[in-house]
Amino acid sequence: MSRAGHLLNRKVEVWRETAVDDGGGGRTKTWVHQATERARKSQPTARERTTADQTGAELDEVWYFDPGTDVRRGDQLRPPGRVLKVTYIVEPSVDDVYRRANCMLVQPLNGTT
Repeated sequence: MSRAGHLLNRKVEVWRETAVDDGGGGRTKTWVHQATERARKSQPTARERTTADQTGAELDEVWYFDPGTDVRRGDQLRPPGRVLKVTYIVEPSVDDVYRRANCMLVQPLNGTT
């Protein structure tokens, strides 16, 4: 566990788009559950939101994971009631501290946010 591991107080499902055989000789893309990981949700600061706006990115939520967690750009995080797209992965300047995933809300599930 990383030095920040004690702060990872939630579990979130990680899903990845994967190409699978469609049974007719072709392939189709589908979302496949990769793992349920320990994480921490944080709200982006006003400065982070401004930076995202200036670069044309959307930033709704920030999630932190252990540094070795396999979370990639394009993955989906699925906390209860929401689907988030990972738009950017940030590695800390100090090794073995955390892995940060900047995310945008794709859709609420069951009409909730």
